[in-house]
Amino acid sequence: MENVADKAGGLMNLFSYSNLVHAVSGAAGSVIAISVFYPLDTVRTRLQVDDHRRAKHTFEVLKDIIKEEGIESLYLGWFPVVTALCCSNFVYFYTYNGLKSAVSGRGKKASALVDLSMAFVSGVVNVLMSSPLWVANTRLKLQGAKLYTAHYNKKDDTRQDAKHDYNGTIDCIVKIIQKEGIKTLWGGTVPSILLATNPAIQFMVYEALKRYFTHMLNVSELNGLLYFLLGAIAKTVATVITYPLQVVQSRLRAGYAKLESSLSLIENILHLIKTRGIGALYKGMEAKLLQTVLTAALMFLIYEKISAFIFQLMSVK
Repeated sequence: MENVADKAGGLMNLFSYSNLVHAVSGAAGSVIAISVFYPLDTVRTRLQVDDHRRAKHTFEVLKDIIKEEGIESLYLGWFPVVTALCCSNFVYFYTYNGLKSAVSGRGKKASALVDLSMAFVSGVVNVLMSSPLWVANTRLKLQGAKLYTAHYNKKDDTRQDAKHDYNGTIDCIVKIIQKEGIKTLWGGTVPSILLATNPAIQFMVYEALKRYFTHMLNVSELNGLLYFLLGAIAKTVATVITYPLQVVQSRLRAGYAKLESSLSLIENILHLIKTRGIGALYKGMEAKLLQTVLTAALMFLIYEKISAFIFQLMSVK
């Protein structure tokens, strides 16, 4: 009887005001952070998808894009990215903190393995729910872009996404379903599910470092700079480990190469190595590290401060 009550209490912890605060704080933090560092994400996408764009240093590519397409091109597809990220992080933070509350409600002690498991499950839920938004925003970010791979700029019978063919996220999703089938909206889902290990590793490292410094400094709340540094360290570790999967994911979402869409994950990796060399698996990593580490660090800082402020304001612990 006691076990049933414990399980019911644990499940009730999934639906709480506290989880909603964490979800809203995480979504707000991610929107602000990506908006600040969005041009770096533009560089990363171009380098991952455009085979014939030479891999230069991040700021050289930024200068090339501004020179060839104008400074506004650095923010191509900003709104759909922010929309997708806001929804995605709301789902992720809600699921993660809900699972965390459910586990702690059953008396289990926090540990790196528990953090990793909960973060991975949250990542899989997030991928399955938000994949269509990410496929759409990858297409919107690339439409109208000057790509160095010539045949990517041409229309074909199945993918007619020449310049300005999509008018927003909903229009993009509808046209993809009509022209390419609904399965395309989950293009890159296999690497995306495997990439749930990225935030899983990130949250595991972040939570472990947070517990360590909270205990070492004997405080309940760390300062903003430390939150920023912990977020940066956690994201760096996660990104370096999972980057080749991110390259394959971006290429599948972009949908330019028909052959790659028909290959398995391992076949895609081997195909890239064979045709472009092993360096293709790490093309754009400098821009990705700059963008993702700075974005994650700022996001964690804003998330922690917003959630702490709301809990203090409403006196909810």
